[in-house]
Amino acid sequence: MATNIADTFVGNALQYPNRTGIIEAKSGKKISFGGLNGKADAYAHFFAANGMRPGDIVILMVRPSLEFVCLTLALFKLGTPIVLIDPGMGYKNLLRCIERVEPKILVGVPKAILFSKLFPKVFRSVQKKFCCGRSFGLLGQDITKSKIEESIPYKVYQPSDTDLAAIIFTTGSTGPPKGVRYEHSIFSAQLRLVKEYYGITPDDIDQPAFPLFALFSAAIGACSVIPDMDSTRPAKVDPLRFIGSIEKYGVTYSFGSPAIWNVVSNYCLKNDITLLGLKKVLMAGAPVHYDLLQRVQASVHPEAQVFTPYGATESLPIVSIECREILEETWQQSKQGMGTCVGRPLPGIEIRIMKISKGDVGFLDPELLLSIGEIGEIIVRGDVVTKAYHNNDNETNLAKIADGNGFWHRMGDVGYVDERQRLWFCGRKAHRVITASGTLYSIPCEAIVNEHPAVYRSALVGIRQNDKDLYELPALIVEPHKNIQIKEKDLLDEVRVLAGKNVQTEKIDRFILHPDFPVDIRHNAKIFREKLALWAQNKVYPN
Repeated sequence: MATNIADTFVGNALQYPNRTGIIEAKSGKKISFGGLNGKADAYAHFFAANGMRPGDIVILMVRPSLEFVCLTLALFKLGTPIVLIDPGMGYKNLLRCIERVEPKILVGVPKAILFSKLFPKVFRSVQKKFCCGRSFGLLGQDITKSKIEESIPYKVYQPSDTDLAAIIFTTGSTGPPKGVRYEHSIFSAQLRLVKEYYGITPDDIDQPAFPLFALFSAAIGACSVIPDMDSTRPAKVDPLRFIGSIEKYGVTYSFGSPAIWNVVSNYCLKNDITLLGLKKVLMAGAPVHYDLLQRVQASVHPEAQVFTPYGATESLPIVSIECREILEETWQQSKQGMGTCVGRPLPGIEIRIMKISKGDVGFLDPELLLSIGEIGEIIVRGDVVTKAYHNNDNETNLAKIADGNGFWHRMGDVGYVDERQRLWFCGRKAHRVITASGTLYSIPCEAIVNEHPAVYRSALVGIRQNDKDLYELPALIVEPHKNIQIKEKDLLDEVRVLAGKNVQTEKIDRFILHPDFPVDIRHNAKIFREKLALWAQNKVYPN
């Protein structure tokens, strides 16, 4: 029988009823674990009295806040699967996701309720709507102001191994966003790794830049400080506010995007700030450059740990590494085009590398598996690995490989395992460039030219003169640092010389300057190479 994460939370609330559970940095509001549990019970009773039943799919469109955590816990107690969609993906993708998932209930802020009225066809499956916020009665009663009895505990729903807890959408950085099915067992497994591997305890205080991470902290019994920021625009974080709440509330660990820590660490170094109380920083969601690791490590206590977990919405976390190992050892190899070391498998996780394959792979043939040091597709299995996409059998069949009583998930990434069982990431499978003389991988090639002091980042793309070409012509697109005083021709000439000195890039002879790469909104780091490839195609072979 799977465990409902709400049960774990209730146990902590009973053990630490008076301990502060949630703090809103913006408003200064606080609530104890006992109060949080009571409010979640009240919402659960309210929803149940208004017709919400276990199994009803609920789309939750509420900003990161105290109410978000209360509502999430209430819905877990009810046994209603929660749909979480990042509005930062853009409204077209947002509408596509909602239509695919077919929610029965909408719980949202007034803007979300109004949004549903503007697109009735997309929200046609929704039978009930609950407004979280003041709308002067135009969009329904504000349930956050309703007089709801908090004193009666709500019996937590006991899920089976197949009961759905949530549907969480991918970023859509390499294709349309897909809804990932999270059973209750997935959350339980993730909670175990957070507690045991990263050593998070009830004595810690979290500042989660990923809203759902507050749920894990609550289940552990650790206080969460909801930062004063727009979680859909991490690169726009106000470092003074982010740092201010860390110092004010004694935050001991934080899990967020590299885009956030890029801004925060720069501010810390420029203003001679050291976050001495911060014991752990976890950065995930996008590649982390060693310059950023150096800055973050310099911004915290010398004994603090900085981790860069690797995974995906479908399987997170699966491997991890601490920054000292990167800075002291692996980054020298990365700079030479060996890929990025993302660490060793976490307890209970198995990693394999298989030959790059197109289409479905029905079962794992041993002949597909590659040896140490050989680059191929990264596949993973373990208890944090999700089983399927919601209402999307085609993508599920493409991503999963049967193996006995279990299955493997295809990460969509390429890489290799070294002799010390460390996984090295070499880029997305879709971003490799197949030339007449061999295959080039994005991360190893880009690392070479990124060493030029004027280069902010680069992108390997493939272009074809026409649709009949069997092979692609590789091109490296370069984005310089802002306000760099160097002529375009001189920069590209120097990059060409640098690339010619390494076996990974010596056969690339097309280098193009681009002023501002298109990147994903959520992490502000995942480069939309597909868009850059079209741009380069038109530049080299104009219509």
